[in-house]
Amino acid sequence: KQKAERPEEITAKIKEETFLTHCPLAPLMHGAAQWTVLSQLFLGNRIVLMPGSFDPHTTWGTVEREKVNGMIITGDAVARPLVEALDEKDYDLSSFFVLSSSAAVFSPSVKLRFLELIPSLILLDAHGASEQGMTGMTQITKESLEGASKEQPVLKIAPHPDVIVLDENRKRVEPGSGVVGQLARGGNVPFGYYKDPKKSAEVFIEAEGKRWSVPGDLATVDADGTIAMLGRGSQCINSGGEKIYPEEVEAALKAHDAVFDALVVGVPDERWGQRVAAVVQLREEASLTLQALSQHTRTLVAGYKVPRELHIADQIKRSPSGKPDYPWAEKLAAEGKFKV
Repeated sequence: KQKAERPEEITAKIKEETFLTHCPLAPLMHGAAQWTVLSQLFLGNRIVLMPGSFDPHTTWGTVEREKVNGMIITGDAVARPLVEALDEKDYDLSSFFVLSSSAAVFSPSVKLRFLELIPSLILLDAHGASEQGMTGMTQITKESLEGASKEQPVLKIAPHPDVIVLDENRKRVEPGSGVVGQLARGGNVPFGYYKDPKKSAEVFIEAEGKRWSVPGDLATVDADGTIAMLGRGSQCINSGGEKIYPEEVEAALKAHDAVFDALVVGVPDERWGQRVAAVVQLREEASLTLQALSQHTRTLVAGYKVPRELHIADQIKRSPSGKPDYPWAEKLAAEGKFKV
C-alpha cells in the first residue's frame, strides 16, 4: 500500500510533475491570447508574455531561456517570420512541443516548413470567433500536407460539440452534400452585441429550436463530419457566378518563393462582375511578374481563381493581432497605384 499523502504534499507534487509553460504571441486584446492565458492559469500552468513589438529571434530566444512548451500564434503574419528565423539561427527547442494557430490563414507551405525543422512538433490549426469561442481544430502532419488535394480548403476542423453548419434556410447541412452554409455554434454563446440590436439579430439566431451564434464564416461538411472552412462570407469574390474564397488563393500565393505576404480581393469587372486581384509584399530584393505568379498559382488552385491583377505593396497592412485589412487592400487594388 502507498503511504497516504497530505493535501499540500499532493498539490506540490502535481505542480512539480505537470508544470507547463505557454507563450501566447498575439496581443492580449485578441481573444485567442485571452483564452490561452486564462485557460492555462486555471490549470495551474505558467504563462510567458512577450513585451514590445514582435521579433522572431527574441521570441525563440525566450522559448530557449524560459523552456516554453507551447505557443499560440495568429497565422502567417507571425508564423512565417518565426520559421524563417529558424533557418537563420539554431536554438535549443528541446522543451518546445506544441504550436497552435488561430484567427488567420496558416499556409500549408509554412506548416510544412515547421514540421521539417521540428519533426516532433505537434502542430494545431484551430478556428474560433469572439462571438462563438472555440469551434474546432485539427492536428497537422507532414503526411496530411503532402497528400492534400489541389482544391482542399486551407483549414478543416473536427468540430466541437454544439457546432454545426446551417444553410440559407437555417437548416442543418447534411454531411457530404457539398452545400455551402454558415458555421454556427450553440450552447454558451453571448446574448448579443453591446448596444447594437440590429447586428445582434443578424448574428444570434434561432434554428432547430435553439439559439446559435452565426458570425458569417462559410463552410461545408465532409461525409465524415469534418468541417471545411472556406472563409468569411463578406470577403467572398463572385467572378462570373463562381465563388472564390480569398484565403485559399492567399495560401497558394504565399507558396511562391518571392512572396512574403499577400491578400486577395475582388475588383470590379464589366464582364465577370469581379475579378481576382493579388496585393503582394515581396521578399527583400525579390521581383515578380503577373505571368510568373499566375503560372505558379495555377498549379495549386483552379484556373478561375488565379489572380488577374498584381499589386506590389511595401508591406501588407494587418491589425496588431495579425488579421488582414481587406478594406485597405481593396482600396489599393481599386486605385491601381501599385499595379505591375
